Amino acid sequence: KAYAYAAAAHAGQVRLSGEPYLSHPLAVAEVLAELGFDAHSVAAGLLHDTVEDTKVTLEEVDAEFGEQVADIVDGVTKISMMTFDSKEEQQAENIRKMILAMSHDIRVPIVKLADRVHNMRTLDFQGPQAQRIAQETMDIYVPLANRLGLHRLKLELEG
Repeated sequence: KAYAYAAAAHAGQVRLSGEPYLSHPLAVAEVLAELGFDAHSVAAGLLHDTVEDTKVTLEEVDAEFGEQVADIVDGVTKISMMTFDSKEEQQAENIRKMILAMSHDIRVPIVKLADRVHNMRTLDFQGPQAQRIAQETMDIYVPLANRLGLHRLKLELEG
């Protein structure tokens, strides 16, 4: 159901690589499924960009998929809207703490990490933003994955 919903919501959108946009949420959901996360997490992975990048509202996600999925999507959307300007280690630590504190559901940062894994897999298509994304990944998301005990994600993000 979440796949069909995401496909309809992202219809006509493309990634910088030229692939249909749906390939991204599908890859995020695949990372979560491979790690053994629950159906709500996988559904949120499929839907994580719908509120941010389409006309879908959080209320619609809640009505279709329930409060748990909507809360995860909302949390991932809020993290995605954060800007990380400082590369100082203390600032990065504060950001990691803020991400964990604002995530009343631990699945929020996990879905965000899966999102970042796929974005790093397709970094070649990011152009001038690639260096900033890679640095942000090393400063914030690699230590976050480590802190959460997600060593497979940590290793891939470091790669």
